[in-house]
This record gives sequence, C-alpha cells and structure tokens, in this order.
Amino acid sequence: METMGIVRLGVVIFLCKAFVCGFAEESSCTPGFESELLVFKVHRDDLHQGKQLGRVNFNTCDGRTRTLFQSADKRFYVNTDGTVTLKRQVTLHEGHKVFSVHAWDSSGKKHTVSVRVERVHHHEDHHMDTTTTVSSPQMESASDDLVLTFPKSSTGLRRAKRGWVIPPFSVLENSRGPFPIKLVQIKSDYSKETRMQYKITGEGADLDPKGTFIIDKHSGFVFVTRPLDRETKASYMLVAHASGADEPSIAESPIEIIVNVMDANDNPPVFTQNPFNGEVPKAVKIGLEFMTVPATDADDPDTYNADLRYSIIKQEPELPNPNMFQINSFTGGISVNSEGLDKEKWPKYTLTVVAADLEGKGLSTTGTAVITVTDSGKSQKITAGWIIPPFSVLENSRGPFPIKLAQIKSDYSRETQMQFKITGEGADMDPKGTFIIDKFSGFVSVTRPLDRETKASYRLVAHASGADVPSIAECPMEIIVNVMDANDNPPVFTQNPFNGEVPKAVKIGHEFMTVTATDTDDPDTYNADLRYSIIKQEPELPNPNMFQINSVTGGISVNSEGLDKEKWPKYTVTVVAADLEGKGLSTTGTAVITVTDSGKSQKITFKVANENLPMSKMANTQLSFFLWMMVILQLLAQEPW
Repeated sequence: METMGIVRLGVVIFLCKAFVCGFAEESSCTPGFESELLVFKVHRDDLHQGKQLGRVNFNTCDGRTRTLFQSADKRFYVNTDGTVTLKRQVTLHEGHKVFSVHAWDSSGKKHTVSVRVERVHHHEDHHMDTTTTVSSPQMESASDDLVLTFPKSSTGLRRAKRGWVIPPFSVLENSRGPFPIKLVQIKSDYSKETRMQYKITGEGADLDPKGTFIIDKHSGFVFVTRPLDRETKASYMLVAHASGADEPSIAESPIEIIVNVMDANDNPPVFTQNPFNGEVPKAVKIGLEFMTVPATDADDPDTYNADLRYSIIKQEPELPNPNMFQINSFTGGISVNSEGLDKEKWPKYTLTVVAADLEGKGLSTTGTAVITVTDSGKSQKITAGWIIPPFSVLENSRGPFPIKLAQIKSDYSRETQMQFKITGEGADMDPKGTFIIDKFSGFVSVTRPLDRETKASYRLVAHASGADVPSIAECPMEIIVNVMDANDNPPVFTQNPFNGEVPKAVKIGHEFMTVTATDTDDPDTYNADLRYSIIKQEPELPNPNMFQINSVTGGISVNSEGLDKEKWPKYTVTVVAADLEGKGLSTTGTAVITVTDSGKSQKITFKVANENLPMSKMANTQLSFFLWMMVILQLLAQEPW
C-alpha cells in the first residue's frame, strides 16, 4: 500500500510539472527589442541623405513582420521593417551620434532602444558598415541610486557568462554641484561570492578631459567631478572594469558605458554675418522675398533650445511708412510689405532684426540688414530652381479659414507672368481641398483644421509654368507640410481595471504589477510624457500608504509592512496617469490587488495576450488545464495514501 502511494504521488508530481512546464513554454515570449543599445558603424563623418545604416529588430511575439517605429531624432527614419535611413545629411561632429528609437507592442506598451552611429577607421574595420548590439540590461536598486548590474542566474558559479549589461545614461550640462556628483553604481553579480573592485577608463577618465569621471573602486559608484558642456563634448565613451579584490582571476569582460550630455539653453543665437546687405527693385510686387538673414544656435538642434524665430524691431527711415518690410519668422526671409519704394527719395533702408531661440521666447541676438533700392530688375540676381520655404501647421486651428501658410515663387517671374498649382495629398488627392494655392501669387493656404493624430504630414507637389508662355516651366518640386502637435488627447489606460497579486510576507520595495497608459499625442513631446500617481487606497488599513507607484513606469510596489490576508484580503487602488510630465490632461484607472499566502503571487496567467490568441487556442489551453486537474483529483480520491 505504501509503495502504491509513493508511485501515485510521483505520477501527480510528474503531471503537475508537465503542465506547468508546458504552460511556461506557452508564455515565454516577451515583446521588445533584441538589445538596449544598437551600434551602427560607418566609415566617414559626413553621411548623405538616403543612406541606409542597418536595421533594428523588434520581437512582437505575435508573428508580425512589420512594426511601427519612431525615431527621436527627425533626421533618421525607421521603416516598418526596421531599416534605418537618413532623411537628410548628417555630420558626426564628435565621430558619433546617439538617439532613441521607439516601438509599441500589441498591448500598446512603448519600448525604447538606444542607437549609436559611430565612425570607425579603415584600419579598425575593413568590412562594410556594420551593426553591433549590446545585451539587454537588468537594472536593480534597493535605493534611489541607479545600479548597473549583471544578469542573475540560478546556477551560481556555473552560470553562462553574458558580459556587462550597461545602458547609456544622461547628465545635464552646466550643473552647479556641489561636486563630485554621484551618477550611477556599477555592480558585478560576482559580488555575492567575493569582494570586487572596479575602475573606469576612456574619455574623461584616464583620457582627456582626464578626471572628469571617477569611480569608488570598492562600491562601484561613478561620479562626475566638474560641470559638463554639451557644446564642447556631447557624449563620453567610458569602459568599465570589474575584478576580484582578492582573486584577480575572477573578472568581468570590460564593457562600454555611454554618458550623454543633455542640452541646456546656454547659447544665444548668432547671425551668420552682420550686417547683411540686400537689394530690392523699386517696382517690385508686394510679397517678394529678396534676401535672408540666417542665424545659428550652438545648442542641440533637435530641441527648442535651438528653435529660432525672427522679427523686425526697427526700420530707418520710417518712410513712406514704418512697415515697408516683413520677415518670415521661421526662415528669416525678408520681403516687401508695402508699396511706395522710391529710389530717389529713400535709396537705402536699415532694418534691426532679432533672432531668439525657444520659438522666439528665449535667448536673443540683434543684427542689421542694409537694403538698397534699385531700378526695376537690377536686384534679380541669377539663382536656380524653386524658392520654397519649409513650413509647419499647428493642428486644431480655429481659423478663420483659409489661413495663408507660405508663398512659392519661381525665378522665371522676372521674365514673364507665372502661374502656380499644387497636387498631391490634401490638394487633388484625399483629403481633397485641404490645401489650395492662388495660381498667380503662389500663396498656399489651408482650408480646414488639421489633426496630427489622423495625419502627421502631407506631401504636396508644386508646379509653375508661364501664364502666356507654357513652354516656360519649372520642374515639379516636393513640399512637405508637417502638422505640429497640440496636447489634445488625454492618456488612456491599456486596460481597466488592472488585477495583481502580492504575497503577504513580501519585502518592502517589491514591485509586483504595472499599470500602463498610452497617449496618442506626439511621443517626442511633453504632450505624451506621462506620469503616474496613486490618489486613493481602499481599505486604508493598516495605513493609507500600503503601496507606492513608480511615477515614470507605472510599476506598483509594496510601501509598508502589515499586509494581512485574513484581515484585508483585497485592496482597490485608484491611479491617475497625466501627460505634460504629470501636469496636463489626465485619466483615472483602478488596480485591484489580492493579498495571497507567501509565494502564491507567482501565478500563471494566460496573458500571452488573450487579444492575440485565436479563441480556439485559448479554449484548448483552458480545457487542457481542467482535464489535468480532473486526472489528479481522481488519483487522490481512489485509495488512502
């Protein structure tokens, strides 16, 4: 009888293991990028428009071969197959460029990979441009400090070594200290078994600018010792090393750490020359743009810190009126604004122009444009091709419509009357009539409000030909109209309610579930930059702050001791997600948390995701579960053990 009991117990254990292992295999796939850092190696600093750098790989876990990607740097375009292409010419001023690429899985969760484009010399790599990946990071911390550590393994000293796992991190320039400032902690998994010591080498460590970064050799804490300047150096490549303090044979393979310097608005615009000199014919038509006063800004060109606007603040003489000229606030192009130019009375004008960053609200600089009035035709210097300014349109404009956007012109206008037309998306293609053009003046107008979430950009084609001489014609030219984002969409939770379990004896700080929300506004703006908070807990026992939430990720963790399954078996937590870094539009959701006996929170769920599994497969999986349980119960019921 005892032997039969042992055999039956073995059968039950075998069946349970078989079921659990089989289920684990069902749900083992996790959507995401294959790495946290992707390196594209190129052989020159100047990269031409249209160049393909390589491919980013994203596992959707549902068999899809196409994914929606978005690059944080608008100069790089990522196709749905992951191919990274340059939208315009890029120069690697520091020999490298780092930017982020985002992708969304089927549940709406956002994933991000860091992409580094770096130049290598031919003696370093004789092959074509190549791609390198760095393993996906696991980041742990028992405090508020960022800890960069190795992946854990249950096999101890026999684990398969995977090397360092260090994600890139950022430091704001121009910090006031006090120095040194703690940045991050480097940690080796070997530290559980022996005392480790750490060091860093590379740019800013033992290479110039030496001593900028230091490390505590025992704790692994990395510090910055002085203020950084992004305009002097935008990123640093360090190499981290770890070895046994008493056993040098125990050592990690060295790995790169990328420190990106985040931009602060510490540089005013600078005009490319001063004064600017231009000529305009006295009989010119109103609206003719005859000169440009460009300025540059040394701050990050992909931020508002270098987003310039132009204005005219003074005109001398103020005759025949003080507004003889106007300036394109985006391009700095100066055009005629009023009739009355007279070479004999007022042969020269001096304009005081201002360029300001932060879209005209930040640091500014003043310059001068000296304009000479000429006889008709003398200012028509020979230039080639179209003169088409790029332009953007803010979504949800209230009008009144039509709103004038830009004027397109042809150099042939000096010889004959030209007529213009536009074709393409929003013109003669759906949504038809959104954009129109005055065929004689060339002014392009928008006729209705635009919605960036419906369509983020329009590709138009401009045409020009002689009104009386059709043989005079320009080659068609593409015009891109970008729709600028407004914060018109609140966040939306990916589900509601969220359900989670937590064991009653869990340690404080244990993160056991995550609530996620999405925002359809532009993910590269603050309009979609979400923050999470807990506003209510029911019941409020044994205290009202039993849980806390990671404001950036939405991860919920235990904040206090006192979980008691018998007294308070379930909590309902009200959470809020708000955009504009928590200060904008918001939405409310619910997290239902069940307290379990210790260890029972590691439940096996069918969230692979139910929305992606065919109904027949879901039903078969659940049926298999009940059949196995019936077999186990029948065995238990037959004879005493």
